[in-house]
Amino acid sequence: MLILLQTYLVLLLCVNYTPCSACGQVEYNIGDECCPMCLPGSRVYRHCTALTSTSCVPCTDSTFNDQPSGLEQCSPCTVCVKGLGVKTVTACTPSSDTVCGVLEGHYCINPYKGGCRAANKHTACKPGQFIQQPGTEYTDTVCEDCSDNSYSDGSFTACKPHTDCESRGLVTVKAGDQAADSECGEKSNIGLFAGIAAAAVAVAMAALAGAIYRLYKKKLFPGSTHRR
Repeated sequence: MLILLQTYLVLLLCVNYTPCSACGQVEYNIGDECCPMCLPGSRVYRHCTALTSTSCVPCTDSTFNDQPSGLEQCSPCTVCVKGLGVKTVTACTPSSDTVCGVLEGHYCINPYKGGCRAANKHTACKPGQFIQQPGTEYTDTVCEDCSDNSYSDGSFTACKPHTDCESRGLVTVKAGDQAADSECGEKSNIGLFAGIAAAAVAVAMAALAGAIYRLYKKKLFPGSTHRR
């Protein structure tokens, strides 16, 4: 009985003194009034009264309102700044904000409803690293170091094994590292060059020995001449 009495008193107070029900989904409360909201693309110019409805006006001057509301001011449209790595995808309208998208080769660092306000460039992998995961509109590139006996110039999606020069009948001119492949050379060319170099050295030494011998003979026999 006590619970029923308390419920009756609450209902009596609601009827005689204050409204107990909230405003509807498309209404907003001003004082004791539940005023109709303004539609998207407009704002409240004058609130409703007991005798008049809400007065609304369109959003202007690069402002918008994208949902029914009782706001007296529209929101400023987002500006897409190229220097922040974004571009305009969809222009602002009275009922929708500007949609900014990231520039090519960038990823978003400041997303908002339907777009992005700022973006950074994707990380460029360094020589000796490969692209483990390419960058997307909302994620940066993931780089990873090459393992031993493999290489990448930074643009590969997987490291490549060093060329085995010996297995190709060649000789290793320069060993590969994480940033570059091995450099191979022809064995025949190397042998030829080595032979030419050795022959040149031999000729030079023979000429030097002959010159030394003639000089020594001239000093030993300064007046000698050869006549027939």
